[in-house]
Amino acid sequence: MKSIRESAHPTDLPIKVAQFGEGNFLRAFADWMIDTANEKHIFNGSVAIIKPTSHGDLQRFESQNNLYTVCLRGKRNGTVCNDKRIITSVRKSINCYTDYPSFSALAALPSLEVVISNTTEAGIVYDETDRLDMSPPKSYPGKLTQFLYTRYRAFDGDPKKGLLILPVELLEDNGKALKQCVLKFAGLWKLEQKFVDWVNNACIFCSTLVDRIVTGYPGQEEAGRICQELGYDDELLDVAEPFALWVIEGPAEAEKIFPLDKAGLPVVFTRNQRPYRERKVRILNGAHTSTVLAGYLMGKDIVRECMEDSLIRRYMETIVRKEIVPTVKLPRKDALAFADAVFERFENPFVRHQLLSISLNSISKWKARLLPTFEDIYQTAGQPPKLISFSFAALLAFYTSQQKRDGALIGSRNGQPYEIHDTEAVLDFFCENSGASVQDYVTAVMQNTSFWGKDLTQFEGFANAVCKDLSDIRTNGMTTAMEHILV
Repeated sequence: MKSIRESAHPTDLPIKVAQFGEGNFLRAFADWMIDTANEKHIFNGSVAIIKPTSHGDLQRFESQNNLYTVCLRGKRNGTVCNDKRIITSVRKSINCYTDYPSFSALAALPSLEVVISNTTEAGIVYDETDRLDMSPPKSYPGKLTQFLYTRYRAFDGDPKKGLLILPVELLEDNGKALKQCVLKFAGLWKLEQKFVDWVNNACIFCSTLVDRIVTGYPGQEEAGRICQELGYDDELLDVAEPFALWVIEGPAEAEKIFPLDKAGLPVVFTRNQRPYRERKVRILNGAHTSTVLAGYLMGKDIVRECMEDSLIRRYMETIVRKEIVPTVKLPRKDALAFADAVFERFENPFVRHQLLSISLNSISKWKARLLPTFEDIYQTAGQPPKLISFSFAALLAFYTSQQKRDGALIGSRNGQPYEIHDTEAVLDFFCENSGASVQDYVTAVMQNTSFWGKDLTQFEGFANAVCKDLSDIRTNGMTTAMEHILV
């Protein structure tokens, strides 16, 4: 079979983007968007990928001339789609550890306008052992500070040569956090005040929110089948769902520099990303957290099976549409449209999302994803929301166990064991308390302020509702209890 480099050629458009990170997500998200915008003559720029870590190499990129295929598989508007696209937007790939001169030269490139990064949440950290004279510094913020300082010196502080910086690490206010690190390095390295002023005035650090499930290389056997369909080999094959969203919080200038929204792409420029973050956490993550534990105890193993069960689906859609959506601080039609997209994503026939993997650390997840919604409803209605209260009872049912083994609690589903994973303190608490009476168990969990940051028994009617639901679950089983709550 021929290689991908015989099937396409990378763009010769000027390099406008320096991208810290060569992983699956950025390639199926940012580079895919840039490629699409180039096709529509909107962005007209290419990407230089920078490998930000010392382990591994870029051999596959080099052998494929930086070309690769993105396969978007899932459901879109009710129809199963399986779209394939050769990405030509990556013009160069640089290992800054083995080719430091190219890394420095990229910083001084006149056409450069944008920096994108995905170095994981742990990547945006301040490491005071980094030095300006390292080739390169160890941390991503250290590399970026050095990169910006090289550019500042190359153009003698020209304010027109500042960069738009778009971190996509899953960290709240990631742009602000990254800028704080850069300014701390400028102080640590005793860089001149004019450089600090240039960073503050010429560079734009935007906080962003991204959303797309990217599963990456599909495995050798499935990749072989896909490559047979494509007619060429591709060792960088990247698989993702069709849905995508990129929310960029920043000034109007950011949209002018990076006008991907003008290409019809799912990019939103805003002065305040918090409502969009709240929408994602409350609706998408809230749908997961409120449903998967009950679904698992009803005998389901993956998200798609929950969506195919009429009872579980009705429960999920009701809790999202009637309880969660009204609390989201965006127009109701936008929140409902997002919810519909979430349900469609959960139906993806190509993804096997294990419920037990979603169940990891469910105590902190319930606090972050459902408690704020619960409190908003309680303050408005003066009583606890019925279905979110049921989800709390399902949480307690799932965590019921007095047996601990190899760092996990051992629960029981229809006589078969399953592992419950959380912090050691959480597991120890449930091991000690879940054998108590329903009322004592519920009260102990609700009054554990280390879990929730407050005593949940203060919400009148909540403990009674959860006791009733948990008793129903234990007496009649999860399926019957869910039927009762939906009456």
